[in-house]
Amino acid sequence: MLKTRIITALILLAVLLPILFFLPAVYVGAFFLVAIIAGAWEWSRLLAPETPRAAWLYATFCLVIIFVLLGLQNVAWQFSLLLLAVIFWFFIAPFMLARGMNLSLQKLRPFYVVLGLILLPATWFAIVFLRELGLVFLLSTMALVWVADIGAYFVGKAFGKRKLAVQISPGKSVEGAVGGLVLCYAYAFACVFFLPLESTIFGAWAIRFGWVPMLLMVSLLTAFSIFGDLFESQLKRLAGVKDSSQLLPGHGGVLDRIDALIPTMPIAAILAGLV
Repeated sequence: MLKTRIITALILLAVLLPILFFLPAVYVGAFFLVAIIAGAWEWSRLLAPETPRAAWLYATFCLVIIFVLLGLQNVAWQFSLLLLAVIFWFFIAPFMLARGMNLSLQKLRPFYVVLGLILLPATWFAIVFLRELGLVFLLSTMALVWVADIGAYFVGKAFGKRKLAVQISPGKSVEGAVGGLVLCYAYAFACVFFLPLESTIFGAWAIRFGWVPMLLMVSLLTAFSIFGDLFESQLKRLAGVKDSSQLLPGHGGVLDRIDALIPTMPIAAILAGLV
């Protein structure tokens, strides 16, 4: 399993790194578009595994939504989509997560169908917007999610005792979440001190609003990266599966890799727009 994970990771890096550093920004959008459409296919499979054809239609419809919004060339529509996603993560997702496994996927299936067609395109538009602000801007924002995950994993392994969401994800602990947050603070400080201020969301917020608002912003993004992970775990448990798919051998599915980005990127895009 470890060998498979490493091989898959190396292949993905071999594709992604040249796209990021040697090709125009449009190729970055294309790469993540493929990832989002694959995620839409997996989303539909989780909701209705007995109808595989529906998954292809769902992924196509997600692609159509993105292309239509691009074709309209109306920033207000794209912003509205981002705002809908952010509203969901702030005001609805916490209540759904608080219910644990006391939800009915069958009853909520229409809701999840519509939800995926909001969250997934919004994630893509957020990534494209952050890339327009600069490659470092995008990568440093995405890296916050990975730093939070790494900190939570190692601190949770070493000190984790109190479960964060035992029904949804028994492996996550409160201590791990705190450890991830502390590491994210250190990462944000490093970005401010060692990278040009305007090249990251952390530096931009520090010079525009000050250190305390910047740290609050980091806390917010870190918290919602955890929310995204928990939300996908909840959906998978409701669907009765371990992984969203087997598209990435050794890693599960695309949603398993981007779950924490789905809430974080739209929120970061809105916050970046403030500066």
